[in-house]
Amino acid sequence: MRDALLLVDVIQDFRHEGGERLLESFRRRHATLVAAIERARADDAPIVYANDNHGVWDGDAGSLVRRAIEDGRAPELVEAVAPREGDRFVVKPRYSAFDHTPLELVLRELEIERIFLAGAATEMCVVQTAIDAKEEGFKVTILADACATTDARMEQLALEYAERIVGAFVERG
Repeated sequence: MRDALLLVDVIQDFRHEGGERLLESFRRRHATLVAAIERARADDAPIVYANDNHGVWDGDAGSLVRRAIEDGRAPELVEAVAPREGDRFVVKPRYSAFDHTPLELVLRELEIERIFLAGAATEMCVVQTAIDAKEEGFKVTILADACATTDARMEQLALEYAERIVGAFVERG
């Protein structure tokens, strides 16, 4: 059994309600996110992207990444965390990366035991994914400093909930 880095909603254009606040947080935490990706690559740990499909079910991860880079507010930030050859990519319609996606199958095929979670937004998609991951029997570590938020207060409450109630480990600084 091994570990994987699961990146939730890191490929985005930030052109949505709350997008400006999320982008501000994403910028502040970007270096830590990049470091987590580099650490996973150095350790040869699988990297799995789970990203909002924006209502498009063609499964074309490449075009989703291109749109975020070409039409987004922070192309340089998205490009730095974009998937590389060999990374897995699933699209999701809801907050949780497990809800109506093949994510569990991908992780089981890779024989993953622990998921290291990073992405956006902590208080929404990241923590909801952590909850569902625990329900599916995975060990979960949320890399809090590699997650972006739209609301620092709600993020803190969500992380406390994930830690105390869900049983996820929250790694800070």
